[in-house]
Amino acid sequence: MTQSHSYLMENDEEAFRLDIKTDPEAVREQARWCGLSPGMRVLDAGCGPGRVTSVLHEVTQPNGSILGVDYSTARIEYAIKNFGTGKTGIDFRIHDLRNPLKDVGLFDLIWVRFVLEYNRTEAVKIVHNLSDCLKPDGCLCLLDLDYNCLSHYELPQKMEKILLQAMSVAELANNFDPYVGRKLYSYLYDLGYKNIRMDMKAHHLIYGKVKEPDLFNWTKKMEVGSQRASNIFEGYPGGQKKFFADFTKFFNDPRRFTYTPLILCKGLKPS
Repeated sequence: MTQSHSYLMENDEEAFRLDIKTDPEAVREQARWCGLSPGMRVLDAGCGPGRVTSVLHEVTQPNGSILGVDYSTARIEYAIKNFGTGKTGIDFRIHDLRNPLKDVGLFDLIWVRFVLEYNRTEAVKIVHNLSDCLKPDGCLCLLDLDYNCLSHYELPQKMEKILLQAMSVAELANNFDPYVGRKLYSYLYDLGYKNIRMDMKAHHLIYGKVKEPDLFNWTKKMEVGSQRASNIFEGYPGGQKKFFADFTKFFNDPRRFTYTPLILCKGLKPS
């Protein structure tokens, strides 16, 4: 199955961006909340460049195993090279999650982190497909952002207006869902999952001097996102390049405050 929409963040540095922005300790904390433990068989659905998969693999040791799947050949190759070579109990496979995942058996736990936001129209289908790969009483863990990329203070009104317009374009043209976090509970509820639990944490909490990984992550987001929606900058003084320069200046200002909530949702598959 080919991508009906282009991935919003697709660019030559995407594997690198996803890799360096990952906070292993935050992943470990989220994994503990989800109930990962040694000996489990885990699926990392939408694994990207594999760093998160590697952290989850550590949590499941000894005797655990994990399979990371992603539709991107480039990111799976990056994952194998950097996190899969010479290791036992960790494997990677190219797969589009909008299709059923066959011939892999059943998993004790399925981890879906920062995936559904890039699949606005297919999110429910993806969750259904993954549920089919889960053992009865296995745990399905959905982790995603809400009101993504939109909470900045004190952002000038003309820039805030552009951000909202760009997000609307991303929804329609790139299948992006900035509000998917609030929908996660309904996905498991509608499938009849048991013992559904929710939590919320700050994923982005940026104030004062910006850290280099955050600066690279956010400037790359704005660079790629603005290129995807170049037509909305006709009314912005100086156009797309000026907006990008203005946002970079804003983000480097230690007075700036930026946050994004992370919604965590888990439930047990009915027997």
